[in-house]
Amino acid sequence: MKLHRNLVDAVIEGLLLIFNNEQQADKIVEKQLKKDKRWGARDRAFIAETTYEIVRWKRLYAEIAEVNAPFTVHNLRRMFAVWATLRGINLPEWGNYFENTPQRRIKGRYDELSKVRKLRESVPDWLDELGVSELGETLWTKELAALNTMAPVVLRANTLKISVPHLKTYLQAEKIESYPLQQYPEALQLVERANVFSTTAFNNGLFEVQDASSQKVAPFMQIDDSVKRVIDCCAGAGGKTLHIATLMKNKGQVIAMDIYDYKLQELKRRARRNELFNIETKLIEPRTLKRLEASADRVLIDAPCSGLGVLRRNPDSKWKLKPSFLDEIRTTQQEILQQYSKLVKQGGKLIYATCSILPSENKKQIEQFLLSEKGKDFQLEAEEVILAHTSGYDGFYMARLLKK
Repeated sequence: MKLHRNLVDAVIEGLLLIFNNEQQADKIVEKQLKKDKRWGARDRAFIAETTYEIVRWKRLYAEIAEVNAPFTVHNLRRMFAVWATLRGINLPEWGNYFENTPQRRIKGRYDELSKVRKLRESVPDWLDELGVSELGETLWTKELAALNTMAPVVLRANTLKISVPHLKTYLQAEKIESYPLQQYPEALQLVERANVFSTTAFNNGLFEVQDASSQKVAPFMQIDDSVKRVIDCCAGAGGKTLHIATLMKNKGQVIAMDIYDYKLQELKRRARRNELFNIETKLIEPRTLKRLEASADRVLIDAPCSGLGVLRRNPDSKWKLKPSFLDEIRTTQQEILQQYSKLVKQGGKLIYATCSILPSENKKQIEQFLLSEKGKDFQLEAEEVILAHTSGYDGFYMARLLKK
């Protein structure tokens, strides 16, 4: 691979903003990709993938490069040199660009540091200790390694408009190759990463990008013809809302709720593109919740969480996550369970889901809820723990509770 200075500069500039200013990696990458209209698909892929790789391995690369935060431009060039050397890429002679880069020591340092899990997998000390305490040494080691791989691109066919085989053919015509996934009936996985958002198929609402694990939530809710009203309590931009509405075949009512109006506006745009007309959005307010008490056949709580199950697609979150946030989010999760469980009618079902792999955010939250006053009317029907190292997709948890 031949390195081009303008592309490397774009990577270094983006990393400065992500590491020193704590800006979101996806937003910065999106911004960097727009800096030069002459860049082709390969150029943009290089910037995006290299930036995410260095973010993912920040601690390991910084240790090998012998630099500390806050990082200077020179520090980040040294870290870039680590990335390139470990991949067998020759560093070009751009004056003093890579000056004093310890190329000869990089591989030796890598071999030495890779013997220590928290350095090899590039995570903060506290997070490594937490993973061991919650999952045990063996399971945490396997899961952490899986979460440091690049996430595949998985699509969910909008089956109201197209079948999976026909979507595959449609995408082939746009030079995008994909294949179906056996255990995920509406999914197609891309053979190679591609900008699917610029396709005619996407603009026509024939699919959404949705990880395979996330695609399991809506079917887990057991939506059938008897289900007339579903409430999605933490809908966000609505990935699962759209799937629920599709399974309901555009019938009944899906109420999508969130505390952020801009997310609900995005959900409305996505629903129009998908031609889904059974979705109603509502900002969360006390009076709204009061009116909806005991009215829903299904209530989904896609709870805010640590996001540790989706580190592959959000590697910068492990550097921003703090122990204090985890304590706060566990409290919030239980409060949401207590509050929104009131919306389930008798004989209805409450579904709790997170994209976390920690039992303290998952199984233990359900156990605590069932022992509470509001939880005494519910019984656990089923739960599923999805781990990245066994599924190949995001880490997830789902529990389904019946209101007696």
